[in-house]
Amino acid sequence: MNIAQYLDSTYLKTPLQSGLTGEETLKKDEELAQEAADNGIFAVMIRPDYVFEIKKFLKEKNSNVVVGTVIGFHEGTYSVDEKLAEAAKAIQDGADELDFVINYNAYLKGNIDLVKDEFERCTELCLKHDKIAKWIIEIAALTDAQIADITKKISQWAEEKFSDKDLPHIFVKSSTGFYETKEGKPNGATFEGIQIMLDNAGKLPVKAAGGVRTPEDAEKMINMGVKRIGTSSALALINNQSASQGY
Repeated sequence: MNIAQYLDSTYLKTPLQSGLTGEETLKKDEELAQEAADNGIFAVMIRPDYVFEIKKFLKEKNSNVVVGTVIGFHEGTYSVDEKLAEAAKAIQDGADELDFVINYNAYLKGNIDLVKDEFERCTELCLKHDKIAKWIIEIAALTDAQIADITKKISQWAEEKFSDKDLPHIFVKSSTGFYETKEGKPNGATFEGIQIMLDNAGKLPVKAAGGVRTPEDAEKMINMGVKRIGTSSALALINNQSASQGY
């Protein structure tokens, strides 16, 4: 199986989180982009601050690697207007795909209208500009029943608001990789969580993000039905190696 075509090769640490300078972070993103271009990896997923330079870098290489970024990352608690502004800037800078962190805290508090509003408005902005929108639900923060419910809601909202031709461009995604769990519990994609998402996503594609650290796990996820995998170990996976840590 050619798993490279399913992979979003990811580096999402800020300079503050990594202890690097902004210039050093850009260099890491350039290395990630070059690695993707050299190995047929579908996309790179980076912070919004670096989208413009990485898009330019890849264009100069005549590479068709997709550039993705994250919006409202990683807590998801940004206001709808803040997410829209961040998304508009990312689109202007050349982002092809935008991975939004849904306001799962609002969802958990029962503020479904807010969650629906941000989903519809932000997705509409992406589709208007022919971009992919992915919605991170942060499954480590949810019970199985909540994973099923929020996934089903996103699917229903998408089918009500958008046309059938738009639905393949609206993903439900599992995780940010930054959520802090207790007692060593996984904070990324699990087979159980992904199956619940697949069972409730309707016509929407599903992205498994974080925790996919072996080629066997990647192939299993793909065979289950996921369309994309977010990982900081893309090169290891396509070289049939395992990653002991990372996203």
